[in-house]
Amino acid sequence: MSSLSALHGRFADGLTLLRLMCAGPLALCVLNDLWAGAAIILGAAVASDWADGRLARRGPPSSYGGVFDHGADACFVVAGLGALAAQGWIVSWLPLLIALAFVQYVLDSSAHHGAPLRGNRLGRSNGIAYYVLVAGAVGREVLPLPWLSPTWIKVASAALCLTTLVSMTQRAARSSAPSRRARDSRGARRGGRSRH
Repeated sequence: MSSLSALHGRFADGLTLLRLMCAGPLALCVLNDLWAGAAIILGAAVASDWADGRLARRGPPSSYGGVFDHGADACFVVAGLGALAAQGWIVSWLPLLIALAFVQYVLDSSAHHGAPLRGNRLGRSNGIAYYVLVAGAVGREVLPLPWLSPTWIKVASAALCLTTLVSMTQRAARSSAPSRRARDSRGARRGGRSRH
């Protein structure tokens, strides 16, 4: 059974690697207005994300697998959104904020020390929305979607800048709360000793 779990993990990592390798081609397609190619790459990436998630859940949890999976997602959307920003489709700050949010996510979770990733609800929603934003811009160029104007896409990117900042602020506040409690506890113990 353990060998089957390990096999699932290897397949999941292979699919994650495929998604990571799609990041550069996606950006190139967007920068060169090859929208059909971008749509195919995006579809492959979304399918790999869905499939590797199902496979990973069949095996034992792994901090490495979690970082690899989320890192591939971050690289993919940063590449796609970075190319869209270069084309003037979205607010240029968004790709940078996503990269910073991912670094904060890993460091705050201590995943670089082998601990499991600790997400929050807004961060998970943002992660889905980044994919949706890329899909919206690509889909508008491939499909007849007259209601999805470039203005709406830019407004959505600005909203995602805001929600990304809110998520980062929440995470920073949550990670600093235990430190404050520890300092208050040490201070209370010292105060208690000084009264005797």
